[in-house]
Amino acid sequence: MVTEKPGVDSFTQFVVANEARLRHALIATCGGEAGREIAQEVLAYGWEHWERLRSMENPVGYLYVMGRNRSRRRRRSRPVVFSEVPFDRTPHVEPALPKALAALSTRQRTSVVLVHCFQWTLSEVAEVMGISKTAVQNHLERGMASLRAKIGDVP
Repeated sequence: MVTEKPGVDSFTQFVVANEARLRHALIATCGGEAGREIAQEVLAYGWEHWERLRSMENPVGYLYVMGRNRSRRRRRSRPVVFSEVPFDRTPHVEPALPKALAALSTRQRTSVVLVHCFQWTLSEVAEVMGISKTAVQNHLERGMASLRAKIGDVP
């Protein structure tokens, strides 16, 4: 449920407080550009349906699930894509990482990217994904094992 500050539109407060988290979660799930596009789409939906959304216990989780479902429909025609990182980029990023991430299951990829790239806690990931911390930990461990098998030793 969203608490309001006097004199500030509650939807604006919601976006300021949660847009980055929602965008990060959808990038982790859907890929770079698609995640950013879908985040904007679901925030537009949130604006249109704010009266209903504002009373929900976990509106970010609701919008995340909505975005994830939109991504699934899109993926039938377009796979998950992470941009290749330029070779001269510092710090060094393994060139095989984008394809290896795209090959993970949705939950594994989301858990790995949110925890290791965006520094989210297991609790934060669990809340947005609507699953338990233990499930996040399992997806994270399996995802990391898969990445290690595909591209070698990853921290």
